[in-house]
Amino acid sequence: MSKYEFDSIVIGGGAAGLTASGICANFGAKTMMIEADKLGGDCTWTGCVPSKVLLKAGKVAQQMRSASKYGLIDQELEIDFQKVIKHVQGVIDDVYEDADRPEIYADMGIEVVHGRASFLDAHTIEIESEGGEKRIVTSRYFFIAAGARAMVPPIKGIENVNYLTNEGLFDIQELPKELVIVGAGAIGTEMSQAFTNLGSTVKVIDMAPRIMMNDDAEVVDILFKELQEQGVQYHLNASVKSISEEGDSVSVHIESEGQVKTISGDKLLMATGRQPNIENLGLDNAGVEFTKKGITVDDSCRTNVSHIYAIGDITGRYQFTHMSEHMAKVATTRALLKVPMKLDKKHVTWATYTSPEVAHLGASQKQLDEQSISYEVYKFPYSKIDRAITEGETIGLIKIFAKKWSGKILGATVVGAHAGEMISEYAVAMKNGVSLRNIADTIHPYPSWGLGARRAADQWYIRNQSTSSVKWIQRIFRYKGSIPDYSDPDRIV
Repeated sequence: MSKYEFDSIVIGGGAAGLTASGICANFGAKTMMIEADKLGGDCTWTGCVPSKVLLKAGKVAQQMRSASKYGLIDQELEIDFQKVIKHVQGVIDDVYEDADRPEIYADMGIEVVHGRASFLDAHTIEIESEGGEKRIVTSRYFFIAAGARAMVPPIKGIENVNYLTNEGLFDIQELPKELVIVGAGAIGTEMSQAFTNLGSTVKVIDMAPRIMMNDDAEVVDILFKELQEQGVQYHLNASVKSISEEGDSVSVHIESEGQVKTISGDKLLMATGRQPNIENLGLDNAGVEFTKKGITVDDSCRTNVSHIYAIGDITGRYQFTHMSEHMAKVATTRALLKVPMKLDKKHVTWATYTSPEVAHLGASQKQLDEQSISYEVYKFPYSKIDRAITEGETIGLIKIFAKKWSGKILGATVVGAHAGEMISEYAVAMKNGVSLRNIADTIHPYPSWGLGARRAADQWYIRNQSTSSVKWIQRIFRYKGSIPDYSDPDRIV
């Protein structure tokens, strides 16, 4: 008999915690899951779900304004923002009811506890409920999935300003007339488009020279130009010196190219990153190592204490729901089954759900150059994808980095409609050693978006042909046609 009350205790009920709890229970482990707020975590309540619903509402509004693009009549819209937010909250509730309710996990045999957990020692935690009641429990294994929260840098004056983060953005009831966003990463970029399409004047500030610095520059430039055409105003290469508020106006004082400017609006969104929830967990009592960036883990998500694992945003490694779920699978399998699983760092997918979407996978062009790895670049524009033409969404580009002779895929990046779905095909290919030749030889339905992935792979065949090889074919089979010009490296067929 185990001397511990539980086999597994999961601290946190977000994406990582929910996944870990379910897997533990499925393996037959006696499991407890502890959540201080509501199950579902950031993704359900303040992140992925509400942001994508708001983006969709904005996209529909923009499509109605430009209906003539589809042979219809453009519509002037009156946005009832309260109804939009009510719809956002309704979808959140639907997702919660369908996937995150405590009863769902209780039915799996998991004990779901509402409260705050902190370690007393490496095998013991204390749980404090909202009412102040305390309970002490022990466990053989622990999986820390306490997540992260919005990080706001210590800018002069910020403490005196009523600003928004993603944690309060989806509760506002009035559409901002002028929304100032500090941060041009994925969150800032998605919300800049959503609110622009809903009718706000949006101004984005970032210290970087371009938006979305983690993505391919050529691909991001396509999105950047589209956002500018839609009306988003940018102040890049700008350092924020201070922030002030007077009445209903918030002012961000910046310095850019030696000039001091003031960017004002009636709402301010700080989209400046996230920080791990490492406080008040009693990590020192358990001997768990951590830094301000998060809990330190190895590639199996194990901490320096062998029976304690950390998964999801609290590790500071990735800030994606899909990676939180992947980390949970790796950690629980490693701990409970002793299978030496490790994080699949080579095939991490990134996606930003603007219109057009941006997604990437594997090595970037910059990384390949820095590592002196030989590769070829294969490009295919959305303007040559028939499905994109029929739906009027021809802005986009598929860009693949692969070995010249084998067609082995080293990385891929896509900007365009359904880029998040497109990158999934390349993820399956890379993970399973499927080459560009294999993709090109695979039948895809016409006219599908996925056919664009196949036609991009076709370029491997095209680029591996040469004038001399075609001349040999002509001689052998006595063909009489003209020979295409294979000297142009940018030739697309």
